Amino acid sequence: MRISRFAIVCLLTVHPLCAEAAEQNAQLRGSVANSRIQFETTGKGHVAFIGGSITEMNGYRPMVCEFLQKQFPKTEFTFTAAGISSTCSTTGAFRLSSDVLSADPVDLFFVEFAVNDDQDAGHARRECIRGLEGIIRQCRRHNPNMDIIVTYFVNPGMRDLLQQGMVPVSIDAHATVAKHYSIPTIHLAREVAERITAGTLTWKVFGGTHPAPAGNRICADMIQEMLLAAWSDPLPAGAKPAAHSLPDRPIDAGNYGDGRFIDPAKADPADGWKLQVPDWKNLPGGKRSRFTTAPLLCSTQPGAVATLTFSGRAIGVYVLAGPDAGAVEVSVDGGLFHRHDLFHRFSRGLHYPRTVVFDADLESGEHTVRVRISETKNAASKGHAARILQFVAN
Repeated sequence: MRISRFAIVCLLTVHPLCAEAAEQNAQLRGSVANSRIQFETTGKGHVAFIGGSITEMNGYRPMVCEFLQKQFPKTEFTFTAAGISSTCSTTGAFRLSSDVLSADPVDLFFVEFAVNDDQDAGHARRECIRGLEGIIRQCRRHNPNMDIIVTYFVNPGMRDLLQQGMVPVSIDAHATVAKHYSIPTIHLAREVAERITAGTLTWKVFGGTHPAPAGNRICADMIQEMLLAAWSDPLPAGAKPAAHSLPDRPIDAGNYGDGRFIDPAKADPADGWKLQVPDWKNLPGGKRSRFTTAPLLCSTQPGAVATLTFSGRAIGVYVLAGPDAGAVEVSVDGGLFHRHDLFHRFSRGLHYPRTVVFDADLESGEHTVRVRISETKNAASKGHAARILQFVAN
């Protein structure tokens, strides 16, 4: 078997003498032995992927699935594809339980949110950390044996920063989380930037933000070669999975490690709100089929109030924000109302899925939130609509 430079990097990064070496593009931290033990000794395996449109598309994900099936031909795999276009790590932390962890325990988990944290959410460093750290902490508590790999894809702005020797905010934040939790990473973004600078790859051949097959193949090969290097020695007789450690001290105490959805049917809607499937046929703007059959908590009436009691220290909404998306005014525990705009720059032509966090730093405990449709709206919006897929809490 040919061992490429990716594999050599992986082998070196676990050696104590290399602890001070520069960060590499395929970085094996900790161990990915548990998934191999599960695949080889039980004949079953659950591999899951979460991310945005790069994960949802026919890209690196099916390539990695094909590699695993060939590597373990006697193993019966379950593959969970939990990519949702436009979503960031914040939404990922809140939907993780329902979309991934509610199924059988996951053995190998791939996480991809660097691009959407950058270009869709426009997150600051704190939000990038809170989202990804929340995902990792939920996973570690749910199944301590789960192996996790975080990938960093790339858009033009991120590529340009890397070529200038700078690190995009989302990648820097995600790398901080990965190091703290000893999570392996695939720095596809830097690999692509380096190849373009060296003249061995063009952005056109790579395929852009949503990579062409050639671009996705680069990522899949990096993952494959890292795993093959980590799994190169024969499996010892009687090998058993070993729990990954979970640091007691998080990077950010406000991380979404208890993130979850709350069914909007649990809210108490006053007049002007209704739990219903919107009349999508007669609503301008693009719609994605995954959302068009679900009942949403809806209102277009300024002044209408919905009330929800919840437990935790953060509250918000996961909404579809279309061309008519309005703004809401939110009061927690009888406090002052604060305005939150639901409209997004991508709302002009699409009923865009996004999470709007109202307050993430409450005292832990029981709270009551009131959500009121605002009289004011974004100047680019054509209405006052709020269409709530889920409340989110942490």
